Amino acid sequence: MPVMPDTDARLCPLCGQPNQCAMEIERATGTPQPPCWCSALSFSAELLDRIPPAARGLRCVCAACAKRAEAGPAPD
Repeated sequence: MPVMPDTDARLCPLCGQPNQCAMEIERATGTPQPPCWCSALSFSAELLDRIPPAARGLRCVCAACAKRAEAGPAPD
């Protein structure tokens, strides 16, 4: 039996931790939220390419993964 990908929109598709997406919190609770933390950021193509195809456009990257991507690869 194939394993279905986790489709919980509240979780980061890269690390599986809560993504704190204000848009998803508002959708789930009906409570208006301030603009999401991510609305002021630009995500690199490299970061977006790391999102599994089944999660693209459905799950938001968390701030920790976005920050790690912005910092670049760890020095050797």
